[in-house]
Amino acid sequence: MSARPARLRVAMAGVHRSLSRSPAGHNWAAAFAAVPETEMVAVFDRGAETRAMFRDVWGELPAYDEYPRMLEEVRPDIVCIATRQTLHTEQCEQAVEAGVRGIVFDKPLATSMQEADRIVAACERRRVPVAFGLDRRWLASVRDLVRQLRQGLIGKVEVVIGYNCPNLINHGCHWFDTLLNLAGDPLPVWASGEVLDVSSDPPGSRRPLDPPGRCLFGLDNGVLGYVLPEGGPQMGFELLGDGGRLLVLNDFRAAVRWEVEGGPASGASSLRETKLKLPLEWQEGHPAGAAAVRDLVQAIATGGTTACDVQQARTVSEMGFAIYASHKAGGARVPLPLADRSHRVASFRWGNE
Repeated sequence: MSARPARLRVAMAGVHRSLSRSPAGHNWAAAFAAVPETEMVAVFDRGAETRAMFRDVWGELPAYDEYPRMLEEVRPDIVCIATRQTLHTEQCEQAVEAGVRGIVFDKPLATSMQEADRIVAACERRRVPVAFGLDRRWLASVRDLVRQLRQGLIGKVEVVIGYNCPNLINHGCHWFDTLLNLAGDPLPVWASGEVLDVSSDPPGSRRPLDPPGRCLFGLDNGVLGYVLPEGGPQMGFELLGDGGRLLVLNDFRAAVRWEVEGGPASGASSLRETKLKLPLEWQEGHPAGAAAVRDLVQAIATGGTTACDVQQARTVSEMGFAIYASHKAGGARVPLPLADRSHRVASFRWGNE
């Protein structure tokens, strides 16, 4: 009888959203706890109260207020970097140098494209796989819909429109990644758009740190992608194809297809409406986090990549920064990759950093 493989040892960095055993968005401790191939062995957080609360929930793990010391003393296989993005670049580089075998990043990735480039360089230099925590990459409802689109659900996809995007960097990466996924995972080749004026927001609003924008992207497979702040209250998408159209509402809890009668080549002028049945896993906790962890475990074992790897993380980050660049140029198209990688968007205030 063969021995069971040793579990991958996980160190958590930034845990103020992992203070419950209930699966939820950003609760990476619950995600790792759901995957038997991993075990949490240490935690870093700058807040003493947060560290104590984490240990109350998850047990008497070694708790650190110094990230480098945790890496040196624990030597983890995986680091989960769930701090503010202002810390991500340095913490990634330190983790890679300490010999980690995989990294989970909570979004957003970085405060500038210069920082994002450093993260990619560090991970690729040591071939460290990454799972970037854009949960819709691992949701069964999204995966099922993407599978149907690849099989011709509305014919050849020509336009993808995303709705209700609240900002360009801190949350926009969710919309940009989902847009690319629905469009067939092409690369963006140009961007055009505007950053909305939020100067009239009341004092204390965080929107001026990272305003919403209206975005247009040209993709290398010919698809046009739009992302708009309007169209709430939840994330939504509309897709236009040569054989029909698709409307996705309420963050992939509902979808309606209108199909050209007889198919794209029929010349028919009428559409047939069908309500699609999608897996409603949002009602069963939050399984995407555990799915992302399992994906990373597989990537470590095989030398492969995850469904949302470090290159994808950089791509969707760059789409947001590209709208800032286009806005500065009066809405002109800007080619991707961006030439100027210095523009910085600060983190929202959260956590203990």
